[in-house]
Amino acid sequence: MSSLLEIVELSSGEIVLRRADGVGEPLVKIKFSDEVRVLLCEHSLDIGKAMVGAGVQAVGEVYGHVLEHHEERHDYAFEEYDDASGVLH
Repeated sequence: MSSLLEIVELSSGEIVLRRADGVGEPLVKIKFSDEVRVLLCEHSLDIGKAMVGAGVQAVGEVYGHVLEHHEERHDYAFEEYDDASGVLH
């Protein structure tokens, strides 16, 4: 399974984020209505790429906060044990 991703426009007009090797279902799908496609003209792929890029960036920020929170809780747990005398009764 490829770790490289690509954003492409399918023949159906959907813009998808998928693995570059084409294995599996798309990770994200964007489908513009016919009305919006007329407004965007040939720029729908560019707009779709920007939308997917913003989503990927947001996921990275959320994931970073989750990791920070996890690390803080993990560090706190070890601080509790640092105060122990090392004697088991």
